[in-house]
Amino acid sequence: MKQFFTIFKFELKNYLKNKTFVGITLFLVAAITVVMFIPRIGALIKNDGEKESGGTEIMLVSAEDEALAEAVRATFEAYFPDYEVKITEHDGENIRSLVTEGEAQCAFYMKDASTYVYYVDTLSMYDANTQVASEALQNVYRTSAMIGNGISPEDAAAIMSAQITGETVTLGNDQTENFFYTYIMIFALYFVIILYGQMVATGVATEKSSRAMEVLITSAKPISMMFGKVIAACAAGLIQLVAIFGSAIAFYKVNESYWGDNQIIRSIFGMPTLLLVYMIIFFILGFFIYAFLYGAIGSTATKLEDINTSVMPITYTFIIAFIVVITSMSSGSVDSVLMRVCSYIPFTSPMAMFTRIAMSSVPLWEILLSIAVLAGSVVGVGVISAKIYRIGVVLYGTPPKIGAIIKAIRKSK
Repeated sequence: MKQFFTIFKFELKNYLKNKTFVGITLFLVAAITVVMFIPRIGALIKNDGEKESGGTEIMLVSAEDEALAEAVRATFEAYFPDYEVKITEHDGENIRSLVTEGEAQCAFYMKDASTYVYYVDTLSMYDANTQVASEALQNVYRTSAMIGNGISPEDAAAIMSAQITGETVTLGNDQTENFFYTYIMIFALYFVIILYGQMVATGVATEKSSRAMEVLITSAKPISMMFGKVIAACAAGLIQLVAIFGSAIAFYKVNESYWGDNQIIRSIFGMPTLLLVYMIIFFILGFFIYAFLYGAIGSTATKLEDINTSVMPITYTFIIAFIVVITSMSSGSVDSVLMRVCSYIPFTSPMAMFTRIAMSSVPLWEILLSIAVLAGSVVGVGVISAKIYRIGVVLYGTPPKIGAIIKAIRKSK
């Protein structure tokens, strides 16, 4: 145990002193900070713009029929709360001049109750005024038609303002609400495994190529070395993620009022506690099983140049699992036969089972069985990786084949 802690401290210290590790962490924290402050900055810019312009933006409404113009103005006031809606008696050409000269931001010229011309100087790609206006004018047209057919204005207004209400009772999980933080967890796991798995493999291969492994293996047990390296890499990854997501949570709390009812942000920061616990469990176990494999492969490489080629089977396995889970999430079929099978395969269960827990209703026994299989596999793969690490000391020259490694493990028992 003493050997394990010595190796663990040494490896973790190396990660925390690594300039690339620190640089990436600081960059991501800074990026998260900027993102979390965007609504506050946007609100300040908007307020400054309103002060400079002297108030709310102006929208003009014009029609030859005064009653129609008044009806449209009254309706537009409800549909366009960010505008000050005014009636103008100018015709199309004069309205064009008012908009281009900045007297108004936009204008609607009503040819009749169902036809209009929209004037705007610069049409933004996010301008939805015509869609909103068309919906509003449908109500004006229908109200006018009902009044023309003998229905009183009060009855017509009551008919058009009738609200349809409905209630949705979710008995299980809401896939839409849980989609976003599930997506983030899957991508975070993908990022950490690919990044730190490669770092573990490269570190082991570097020790071997410099002959340092031969010295280390004589002073520490292989299992202590392998577990120390992998757990140190996991601890470094968790420290990085805590720094990134911790800053995101802290800055979200500071700017919570500015985010309003943003569904995506509210979903991400509203993760239930139990789901967070499951996420941490599957995240750590998933990282361990792949990191052990990367470490074992790194010990068999004879040169650093061989690492990328050697770890390809592991990387491809993880990418395939990632694609299966993301495809199932996007289609909404997280309880398909393929996903159920993947929930119990150690190399896919960290993503597959967590996705099912977050976006479906999974019995507790299935969750516990998946965790038990994954935890047992982590221990088994860790022990085997330690044996491969010990054997890797004497494997120089041509990269060994799987059959040769298996024979060496059997002889070492």
